[in-house]
Amino acid sequence: MTPPSRSAIAGGVLFAMLVVLPQLPLAEWGIPANLLTELLILSILALGLNVILGTTGLLHLGIAAFYGIGCCITGILTTSIFPFQTNFLVAMMVSAFGTALVGLILGAPVLRLRGDYLALVTLGFGQIVITVLLEFENITGGKKTLQGLFPPLLPFVSEGTMGRRGDWQTFPHFYYLCLGLLAIVYLGLGNLERSRLGRGLVAVREDELAAGAMGLNPARLKLSALAIGAGVAGLAGSLFAMHNTNTTEPQNSFNFNWSIIILAAIILGGLSSRAGVLWGVVLLMGFDKIASRIIDDSLQAAAADGNTAFRLSNWRLMIFGLVLIGMMRFRPNGLLPERRGTSK
Repeated sequence: MTPPSRSAIAGGVLFAMLVVLPQLPLAEWGIPANLLTELLILSILALGLNVILGTTGLLHLGIAAFYGIGCCITGILTTSIFPFQTNFLVAMMVSAFGTALVGLILGAPVLRLRGDYLALVTLGFGQIVITVLLEFENITGGKKTLQGLFPPLLPFVSEGTMGRRGDWQTFPHFYYLCLGLLAIVYLGLGNLERSRLGRGLVAVREDELAAGAMGLNPARLKLSALAIGAGVAGLAGSLFAMHNTNTTEPQNSFNFNWSIIILAAIILGGLSSRAGVLWGVVLLMGFDKIASRIIDDSLQAAAADGNTAFRLSNWRLMIFGLVLIGMMRFRPNGLLPERRGTSK
């Protein structure tokens, strides 16, 4: 029997920690519960980008755009403004498949582009999506957002059976729902990596010309990667809409900065390593959203006048840059790099 790899052990340890986390006295430690749920949602988003960047080797700088598309599709399907008013399960599935279709449509005309050129196209697409979401205010809500997203969780289930409307969206119920979906995506992508399609994606990443010479279709494989990555990002966007009970402002939640932050988390954890990606998101976003706030509150409390000029959160981007420089210098493959021939 083959012993589990280091990445598999690291992934198992992380999931065990995430299961226990809501049972800890978070309020006493100054950790907002909603931030923990956001970490899970961003982890799903990072796994989607990892299919495109880590497994297939396509430099994509617009993953936040698909995140926003999934969020808005769910908002449109569940808000009381429009006649759809469907349940979350249906809205989530439509968001994932609809976003995958958008990824497919975007990928078709840019298949011949590689490297920096593909990155520029996806960056431009991200900016276009933000503009569209803002300008089509009658549909997407624009800056006003689509409010009051409290759909039932499942179809054909009465409100009394599941409790009051929106109860399932509260902590820790929604946290464990996100954790369950994260586990499904994590295991599903693991099966994908071991499948014929997954091996083809890796072959395209290693040498596209050689993959074509061996009878593979690089164009079809690239389209598959873009569609799968976009679909997973759309799923994350759907969860984000339910978490906030609105679609949020596009320029704040789906901008280029978020694509770069998710990219940095993947580089930190390890390209094409699912466990590494999760640890990268937890470490990077955990520092940004949780640790820096706790440290800032401690500094404020320790200051004699109740106010201090130094705030760690103001320096977080510089800290991110220094961490990435250190990773490129001392551990260029990430904290948990991909190991060939083993289960990641």
